[in-house]
Amino acid sequence: MKKILFGSLCCIICATGVAQVKMPAPSPTQTIKQDFGMGSIELKYSRPSAKGRTVYGDLVPFKKLWRTGANSATVIRFSDPAEIGGKKIDSGSYALYSIPGFESWEIILNKGVTNSGTSGYKESDDVVRFRVEPTKIKSNIETFTMQFADIKPETCELHIMWEKTAVIIPIKVDIKEKVKAQLDAAMLTDKKPYWQAAQFYHEYDKNSAKALENVTKALEQNPKAFWMWLYKAKIQQEAGDNAGAMISSQESLKLATEEKNDDYIKMNVELQKKLK
Repeated sequence: MKKILFGSLCCIICATGVAQVKMPAPSPTQTIKQDFGMGSIELKYSRPSAKGRTVYGDLVPFKKLWRTGANSATVIRFSDPAEIGGKKIDSGSYALYSIPGFESWEIILNKGVTNSGTSGYKESDDVVRFRVEPTKIKSNIETFTMQFADIKPETCELHIMWEKTAVIIPIKVDIKEKVKAQLDAAMLTDKKPYWQAAQFYHEYDKNSAKALENVTKALEQNPKAFWMWLYKAKIQQEAGDNAGAMISSQESLKLATEEKNDDYIKMNVELQKKLK
């Protein structure tokens, strides 16, 4: 009777199947979202580790299509139109493939965002292709790593790093027309954005005269804004008006001292040394 019961119990266990056990993924997925320009870039990829193996030329063969990671195809999404590797692309999601080489890599943006790795890849779905040169790095990167770096208002870089090799992909967006359109529309309202206009014309449009005009109007609205006075001083200095820059910096220093803002006190003192 016991043998029969034991046999029945075994059958029940076998019928219900083996219990599921969750284990760490050997190549875990990472999703990175980087604010950039007036939108964002999002990257999703899997991160294999070298584990004592030679990576490039062995684990990742040269001159062969690579998913640029592990598991499913690496996907990069742009919220706005951009330029990558000198090639213009529309907003949207793309599979990021590469063909590593000893002297150069070919980077590919492809429509196959649902591809399982390189399976399903079609050259006819390529959106852009461009070449970049790999560089050698001193430290050894054990786990495949991608990251956004050197973030500026209109430019950034996508770094691909593994073993002792790094690939740097330049990315660019144009925000000038969008910002100018917003400023033009806002200038038609009662609350005119003179301060934002001053920053735009100084930093993006490189128009010192317009920048100075707008920061002066901004200060008429907010005469105790010590940060604006320092900004005006720097514009004047760049325009060659050291005397005007000194007057603006002295006003900034006085107001910053009243507010006990050590950072602006220091910046003004340093600027005035250069102006003398």
